[in-house]
Amino acid sequence: MNAPCPLPPLAGGALIDDEAWPTGVQVALVGAGPGDAGLLTLRARARLRAAEVVLYDHLINPAILALAAQARLYCVGKRAGAHSVGQRQIEQLLIDEARAGRRVVRLKGGDPLLFGRGGEEMQALAAAGLRYEVTPGVSAALGAAAMAHLPLTHRDHAQGCTLVTGHRRDDASELAWTAHTHPGATVVVYMGVRQAGAIAQALMQHGRAADTPAAVIEAATTPRQRVIRTRLDQLGAAVAEHDAHTPALLVIGPVLAVHDELMAAVALSAADNTPCSDQCG
Repeated sequence: MNAPCPLPPLAGGALIDDEAWPTGVQVALVGAGPGDAGLLTLRARARLRAAEVVLYDHLINPAILALAAQARLYCVGKRAGAHSVGQRQIEQLLIDEARAGRRVVRLKGGDPLLFGRGGEEMQALAAAGLRYEVTPGVSAALGAAAMAHLPLTHRDHAQGCTLVTGHRRDDASELAWTAHTHPGATVVVYMGVRQAGAIAQALMQHGRAADTPAAVIEAATTPRQRVIRTRLDQLGAAVAEHDAHTPALLVIGPVLAVHDELMAAVALSAADNTPCSDQCG
């Protein structure tokens, strides 16, 4: 019989959720995860409880905001076509509040460094001579895929996964879709539901097959989550037919066949376990 493996020495912080605000840190960039408050990390919870000021994005779960009971809250999030607070204004507010000696949290959906302008805010804080830390969060793509029973990679179907954004800067060139057309790779598109049809056309023009499986995951990890299954050449039509809205992710690739297989098994299991009525034999 094999002897049990010895436990490795502890590395990093202890598994507690009431740790004090770290000495010297003026701003904490914190990932709020994909939506479900239960997916918030212990460190994120601790930073929110200790914060005096929180700048948060739209769509943050109110249960997460409630953790910052002693903090002043600023909603600085952006929605398509409606930026209530500009990016430079957000950065200046972070700097002003930190210089005033307050413990500041910049709370972002998902992970703060993935399509959340966290890099720009770190640059602004560093240029201002302020000390900051980053608390990772469960990204929207990983959280959505897991809660939807949709693996993003699989040895039989997908050897890689690419995360891209469907929202481009006004002065940015078109995304190089040729880099995302390998038939054995999964593509996850953030902020792309409004351009779903155009994105599908671009992928097909650059080599993706029209019958490539595709899905829209809307309101992932929340009670409103739904998965809309379709194929690449029908993606735009499916978004319109089902009236899909943000927050939503597009997932494209052959690995979706595994999702279909799993959902069929779940449905069969549910049918097998349905309690008999009086008419059952």
